[in-house]
Amino acid sequence: MKRQISIDATRGLVMLLMLVDHAREFFYYHAQVSDPVNIATTPADLFFTRLSAHLCAPVFVALTGLAAYLYQSKNGKSATSEFLLKRGLFLIVLELTVISFGWSFSFTPSMMFLQVIWAIGVSMICLSGILWLPRKALIALGLTIVIGHNILDPISFDSGIAHTLWAIIHDRGIIDIFGMKVRTSYPVLPWIGVITLGFGIGPWFSTNQESKNKNLINTGLIFLITFLLLRMINIYGEPLPWKIENNFVQTVMSFFNLTKYPPSLDFLLLTLGTGMLLLRGLEKETRFTRFLAVFGSTPLFYYMVHIYLLNVIHTSLKVFFGPNVGNHFSVPNVMSLWLIAAALVPVLWYLCRWYGKIKKGSSNPIFKYI
Repeated sequence: MKRQISIDATRGLVMLLMLVDHAREFFYYHAQVSDPVNIATTPADLFFTRLSAHLCAPVFVALTGLAAYLYQSKNGKSATSEFLLKRGLFLIVLELTVISFGWSFSFTPSMMFLQVIWAIGVSMICLSGILWLPRKALIALGLTIVIGHNILDPISFDSGIAHTLWAIIHDRGIIDIFGMKVRTSYPVLPWIGVITLGFGIGPWFSTNQESKNKNLINTGLIFLITFLLLRMINIYGEPLPWKIENNFVQTVMSFFNLTKYPPSLDFLLLTLGTGMLLLRGLEKETRFTRFLAVFGSTPLFYYMVHIYLLNVIHTSLKVFFGPNVGNHFSVPNVMSLWLIAAALVPVLWYLCRWYGKIKKGSSNPIFKYI
């Protein structure tokens, strides 16, 4: 099956938004954001920058599921199941080693964070078993998890093995593993639902283009309309209700102030609905989509490299200019974050193009994993 540019272009676009958000993580220590955001203390430009980056993780995970289906269409279920299991384990190890070091530049960090690569790894391992279900059962399972997981929000455990397991599954928290403090930034249950749905829509990409486009538009609009209805009702789908604030902008911010850790139903409806419309909108091969696809066709390489680049730049600026916020170097405004990201885009583009050529021309099996 021919590689479809809309998949790589959509992935590439959300990866660039992620670059801005991760620049915020390194360079905006004087105005760190909570989850959900504190409307009273968060400027609008920072809020909407953060909101735009919310697209990344759900679209990234859903496209991982879609890519798994396309892999299965060429290699069969058994080979796909084995590949998902191995690559999932590989991603977990990578998160705990190479990626963790990239964030901290410390071999003994005070805390380790289980983030999106960890969540994708666990989700791939789960999908290696789920893919054997009939398609209708698989989609039903994915929808049940995505729609129903907020019912579990009141459940919590203060300590013991129950706390550890539940923090990994659904309740973001801090756990102790072999004496190391670990933050479960991405509880895995909702992401298992997302990767399953991504796998479930795979057959759309095996049909004719008109049918695929119709499915993407209709489902994307259904997700977005459902988000608006649930959010207006303000009863279920998001733990933090919205309210009328002091002005129009803050009221809009309140309406779109959604929980990411773990992702609420409203969060997933908004981001996945938008992602489906992006898949439709970026399907034509143009200079722009080819540009984005360079990033999207090398996602793991890009992810690792951009973290190291940001940390190297931050560390260098701190050495040259000295820390100005605690022990960190921070830029003065949100526009600076976008400028940092913009400056890195051509560097990352050439690195990704270089790596993509090596990957395409090599038969080394390691390139199947990175």
